[in-house]
Amino acid sequence: VQLQASGGGLVQAGGSLRLSCAASGFTFDDYVIGWYRQAPGKEREGVSCISSSESSTYYTDSVNGRFTISSDNAKNTVYLQMNSLKPEDTAVYYCAADPFLGYGCYVALAGGMNYWGKGTLVTVSS
Repeated sequence: VQLQASGGGLVQAGGSLRLSCAASGFTFDDYVIGWYRQAPGKEREGVSCISSSESSTYYTDSVNGRFTISSDNAKNTVYLQMNSLKPEDTAVYYCAADPFLGYGCYVALAGGMNYWGKGTLVTVSS
């Protein structure tokens, strides 16, 4: 299982970025994919997840309504569209994966997933 996050960068508050998570080495439908972030001096936080098998998604409260997670199964890629960015969104963002076990992706997101990619830095200036 390999995951590669990309798309981070520097953006002004109110702006947008789209992160990509390219996955390989597993069947997309058999896994849930999650996005986490870790800001300097803070604990890692589960941001969003998607389960292609269930066509379900989850967002933490702080990003709900601003971020959208989606997947392109043909490309084995998950996207995180981030709009109305705030300085508090500044963090290293990671994508992760876990086998789909028949329940919502939130459970895997909250419990910590098993497979991780390298992070991509998102910096939102005020």
